[in-house]
Amino acid sequence: MCKDCGCGSGGTGYRINGRTPAELHGHSHDHDHPHDHDHDHGHHHHDHDHPHDHSQDHGPHDHAHAAPLGAVHQPGLDSERVIRIERDILARNNDAARQNRVRLAATGTLALNLMSSPGSGKTTLLVRTIEDLKAKFPIAVIEGDQQTDNDAERIRATGARAVQINTGKGCHLEAGMVGAALDDIKAEPGGLLFIENVGNLVCPAGFDLGEAHKVVVLSVTEGEDKPQKYPDMFAVADLLLLNKADLLPHLRFDVGKCLAAALRVNPHLQTLVVSAETGEGMAAFYAWIEARASLSRAAAVARA
Repeated sequence: MCKDCGCGSGGTGYRINGRTPAELHGHSHDHDHPHDHDHDHGHHHHDHDHPHDHSQDHGPHDHAHAAPLGAVHQPGLDSERVIRIERDILARNNDAARQNRVRLAATGTLALNLMSSPGSGKTTLLVRTIEDLKAKFPIAVIEGDQQTDNDAERIRATGARAVQINTGKGCHLEAGMVGAALDDIKAEPGGLLFIENVGNLVCPAGFDLGEAHKVVVLSVTEGEDKPQKYPDMFAVADLLLLNKADLLPHLRFDVGKCLAAALRVNPHLQTLVVSAETGEGMAAFYAWIEARASLSRAAAVARA
């Protein structure tokens, strides 16, 4: 069990489009995840191009992101064993993430990991983005939910390819799951891959999936203090989309206070205020995507 959130083992009981990895490929992938650990995981940090003049030039590099909480003591568990399990889980996930990153880079695919709490409007935002960008890019989506393929069906209705990962009791996607989904989805060269993570502002922050950027979606209906309450999520993100801006006239929500809180957690975080419902601010999001997609394609051409 995961000591931070109490989730079950997502790495061993997941399904892709309703099938286990063994059923998909005739063998089982090694995604053993005992979940007896703190969420202290590696992530990939990237260059930031901050529209609010908080940018700093970082070269791409891998490093471990240490969670602010220390190990949680559980009676009967040897501390050295807990640390060993944590390291094993971290190493396996990061190895799978590196493999995913290499595969995506080879095709010049820009992969974005979208994370949020449930109800932030991720899927609505994705549907609008796909509709507006599908003439420019081949687009595929990996959908993460504990149960149902409701969101995948909404994505498929746009004409985009979608693979549904159901994590069962697991509260986040892992790199091995995404790797198995990549086998099924077969990303097209120069395309976009959106990974819609399980709705959760805690655990998904700790798992590198091999994405180019982490994007956190926060709804104005959730409260302006979320960056302070869930700092790890905002610390690892490259972009914050403050969604449902069309509801601001009806809410007591201080946009400036929320963005300031997010930037205190992560001074390099880029921020955009958007409405997936009305389209407000979405052009800036598309420009952000297109700039990075161009870099991904150019890098793939240079490697070829």
